[in-house]
Amino acid sequence: MKALLLALLGLAVGASDAQNAAQSPAPSAAQKIALTGVLGGKALLVVDGAPPKAVAVGESHQGVKVLQVSGEVATLQVNNQRFSQRVGDAPVSQGATAREAGGQKIVLQAQSGGHYMSLGRINGQSVQFMVDTGATIIAMGQQDAERMGLVYRKGEAFRAGTANGAVTGWRVKLDAVSIGDVTVYDVEAAVIPAPMPHILLGNSFLSRFQMRIENDQLTMVKRY
Repeated sequence: MKALLLALLGLAVGASDAQNAAQSPAPSAAQKIALTGVLGGKALLVVDGAPPKAVAVGESHQGVKVLQVSGEVATLQVNNQRFSQRVGDAPVSQGATAREAGGQKIVLQAQSGGHYMSLGRINGQSVQFMVDTGATIIAMGQQDAERMGLVYRKGEAFRAGTANGAVTGWRVKLDAVSIGDVTVYDVEAAVIPAPMPHILLGNSFLSRFQMRIENDQLTMVKRY
């Protein structure tokens, strides 16, 4: 695994990127949607700051339909756009104004081993990130890509050498990558056919921030 990750560090970004499956038109106004709990198989939703509402699978609340509830994760749908939300995640913005809104700063505290970890979202799907300043682009395992519904096999294929031989991976473009209320759009990533404990948050995301580490605290301020 270490050799495979090292092979990704020098991964060159291709001239062309795969496009994900076409998205349906977004609602005319953005909504802030948060999953605050799960009650007997129902999703406890807060939409645009309104009081929480327990919504059963198959039912809708203020335009948000609950498709599935599993553990602490609910699969939701807004105007034919599906995404997952985990209990306690920051609210997800769904709608036409989402690109214009959002925060500008991320603050992370070092975990055991000195790594910076964070929950986040890729295309609205909940993920676990590990900051890796040595990785050229975001890197994830094939299992994570399939869970998120990425159409990665339509991406640009590449070969990466590992201790067990060469493997085929795919370069893709992610519509949106979020941590808290900070979102970056059109982010390059690599999908590799191997299990990975975390998604590596590489420089295709990190380069869009000014970064400072002080007292084991990483502060990232968005540049563009």
